[in-house]
Amino acid sequence: MTEARSIHVRGIVQGVGFRPLVFRLAHANSLAGWVLNESGGVDIHIEGDEPDLDAFLRELTLQPPAAARIADIDIQPSEVSGLREFTIRESRRNGHPSVRISPDLPVCEECLRELFNPADSRYLYPYINCTNCGPRYSIVERLPYDRSNTTMKDWALDALCATQYRNPIDRRFHAQPAACPACGPGYFLEFDGEAVNRDAASINATIRLLAEGRIVAVKGIGGYHLTCDAQNMEAVRALRERKYRKEKPFALMVKDLATAHRVVELSTEAEALLTSTARPIVLAPAKVALPGVAPQNAEFGVMLPYAPLHYLLFAAGAPGILVATSANRSSEPIAYKDDDARERLAGIADAFLIGERPIARRVDDSVARAGPFGPVILRRSRGYAPGAVTILPSKRPILAVGADLKNTITLVVDDQAFVSQHIGDLEHYESLESFRSTIQDLVFMYEVDWDDLLIVHDAHPQYASTSHALELPSARALAVQHHRAHIASVLAERQAWDKCVVGVSFDGTGFGDDGTIWGGEFFTGSLAGGLKRVLHLRSASLPGGDAAARNPVQCAAGFLCQLHTSVDFTEPPFYFDNRYGRSVEFLRKNVRSFETTSMGRLFDVVAALLGFTREITFEGQAAMWLEQIAQRASNRDAYRFPINGEELDFRPLLDGVIDDCLRDRSKTEIARAFHTTIAQSLSCAATTLCEANGLDTVVLSGGVFQNELLLETVKSLLNGKPICIWTNSAVPPNDGGISLGQAALGAIALRGECHA
Repeated sequence: MTEARSIHVRGIVQGVGFRPLVFRLAHANSLAGWVLNESGGVDIHIEGDEPDLDAFLRELTLQPPAAARIADIDIQPSEVSGLREFTIRESRRNGHPSVRISPDLPVCEECLRELFNPADSRYLYPYINCTNCGPRYSIVERLPYDRSNTTMKDWALDALCATQYRNPIDRRFHAQPAACPACGPGYFLEFDGEAVNRDAASINATIRLLAEGRIVAVKGIGGYHLTCDAQNMEAVRALRERKYRKEKPFALMVKDLATAHRVVELSTEAEALLTSTARPIVLAPAKVALPGVAPQNAEFGVMLPYAPLHYLLFAAGAPGILVATSANRSSEPIAYKDDDARERLAGIADAFLIGERPIARRVDDSVARAGPFGPVILRRSRGYAPGAVTILPSKRPILAVGADLKNTITLVVDDQAFVSQHIGDLEHYESLESFRSTIQDLVFMYEVDWDDLLIVHDAHPQYASTSHALELPSARALAVQHHRAHIASVLAERQAWDKCVVGVSFDGTGFGDDGTIWGGEFFTGSLAGGLKRVLHLRSASLPGGDAAARNPVQCAAGFLCQLHTSVDFTEPPFYFDNRYGRSVEFLRKNVRSFETTSMGRLFDVVAALLGFTREITFEGQAAMWLEQIAQRASNRDAYRFPINGEELDFRPLLDGVIDDCLRDRSKTEIARAFHTTIAQSLSCAATTLCEANGLDTVVLSGGVFQNELLLETVKSLLNGKPICIWTNSAVPPNDGGISLGQAALGAIALRGECHA
């Protein structure tokens, strides 16, 4: 007996070959009906015998296209229409879009084979793609994801591409960026302001420039890279000087996986990350010396080629290890528009390899690592954004604007939380403009009515993100405390709304309930019931405020002044400069001093005591240095770090560090003992709080938990105890995850109002 089903599929199901798969499965199972894209996903009507319907549904759920991500499938009985065949219908708009936009995808193996096949019509064509690979988010201008709504709209398909585009059994059926050399965009090399070579010739000319030690700006999927030979020390030095990037590590792009294994130590987990469809930059221990690439750092950030152009460059003879850093001056957002790149990169790049396909929005490379608790995303962008990371309990749209450092935004539409690409630090004008445009972009993309939006922002009244949030034309805004948002981001990933936990939030800076700067906080409670601050690092003064976060010696003054010691920190073995004396004087006069409980600043203090006495050149540098030297030691001793009431008292810890320095103990052993101390104190406090409150789960979030050694030590200390440890996995533990936590707390606030 013929039956019918109505099926609605949500997730990443548009632009990834989902409709062709449905078409093929329907034909294979002798079913009639239709499939189409609509605003919320894919709709399917299917008719046939019940065993065939069951087989169709089983195969659909078990074997979706490689790039698809099915969030849920709603299957309902339907009326039989007497259809005789199965067809793919035109897209339909019904209400606001809520479909998940696919992140940009790396070129697939089938396209790579065609790319290097002289008999193929797309031989050596740098824009080759199909439904299994290629750009998505970086080219879509609005939904639904049709060619007319992408940056490929101005290139008409020729006969070959049109035939493939319309053939449901072809790999390029409705591949929106589909093109070939006869009908699509190309590349050209621009040198001294003039286009000197096109297409294949431009690739070869680029190789010659790289071999000469030149710096070439190469247009990729989500923006430009500044590239040079990583093994050419002079080229790397020139790039640092021109880019004004003193010490922050450069990312590397390597020719292939074998080269990656030569350059860094890759665990099984790290290799899986490196070769995943997101193709992030993966941090791993360095195995070779590449002077200037990552000064005073034992790790390299390595990525594999992901665009056809990258493979063409390496195949043509590019150095097997390239510096491939974001094309910008330090702290600016990545350049993605051609004219902007020419202007901003003038004086940095010697030449430009420019692709003619426009980029709709900048999408920087993602950064990840294989951590002790699983993969950790440190910068969520290309390959991940703007995917929905979780489902929040809110039918009302929510816009969460994030923090001012490592900013991202989150837009909640039909209970799906879409997290944007990495935007950057909003203290810089260009990043602030990018932040504003990203908000407008996502709200426009999903056609959200501003009057319906709940805007959620950080509680810091002077954040640029807060100021902008309060200027937006929304009916309502909600302030959320920074460290609760960190904890909420982890709980949101797991959709744990009512789960009571111990939350530990360690970072550098966040505005506290009392108006001071928090950063070493313990909470108990749940998202639904509230997170109560129950323990924190002892408060210290920060002379000069934010300036102390940039200078460990200045920061140290506020902590060390609480110790009963007569040590002169300007003398060996400390060598603090005159900034220390000026900072102490500021504290005595109570001039521009701010109270803080920041664990991140405590790391800076210990780094200063062990020799990092200069100003940092990028965020977290002193703490990274401290972790790097601690990794070289294996001792497991610890300093005293007692709990006094509701405070973790850092004074005995610092006394111990100073005594060991005066005894000329190895700096590596002191650094290791410090890490062990923090881990032991955290583990002990968390265990005590769990036992006192009948809890079994500890949540760790905040920038300090990017420290792999700290996490490894905590894991070993809690191993065997009846306690689960939850950390971030879908969004960064640093401030890049704040917007998701804000959105989750906003959703809970709305849920509470509905239940009131």
